[in-house]
Amino acid sequence: MKDYYEILEINEHASKEIIEKAYKVLAKKNHPDLYVGQLRRDAELKLREINEAYKILSNEFLKEQYDKERQKFKREQYIKERVKKTENQRNMDKIKKDTKERPLINKKNAKSGSFAQGIELLNIIFKNRPKKINIKGLKKEDWIAIGMTIAILIILGIILWFIPFTNSWIRELTIENPLFSWIGNIFSK
Repeated sequence: MKDYYEILEINEHASKEIIEKAYKVLAKKNHPDLYVGQLRRDAELKLREINEAYKILSNEFLKEQYDKERQKFKREQYIKERVKKTENQRNMDKIKKDTKERPLINKKNAKSGSFAQGIELLNIIFKNRPKKINIKGLKKEDWIAIGMTIAILIILGIILWFIPFTNSWIRELTIENPLFSWIGNIFSK
């Protein structure tokens, strides 16, 4: 719903004289003869809105009808907003309740700092992620971001390799790591 008061830049309790004065000022300011090209077309559209707003707000009967419709519209918007906030609050309460009822770590299976505890934490973190990534649905920007991320990681690894005090750490992480050795053995066969 168009807000004619906002279009004329006036208060909803403005008198007839203020409405008329605001109309004249805005009509003069947005007259299409003052502009060229796209600005002229924009001014024509703006002037149409200003004329429509003035037509409604200058007529007492039409203004009264418009005010009733506007109040009804505002009330409906307020109710929709309250319902949405209530639903959001219910969802947040449910999430809080779920996390309070279920412990973060299953203490029967996991000792503090154990591998099973880490796996369980990962399961909790990734519980709501999509099961399958649709590669066909990725946009060009996504592919560029993936490529840049990989390139940055490779460059960072190379830089860390050549820094003396991080070289041993990188060697442990890559060459001496049993997982990487196992992967290397698979590809070397």
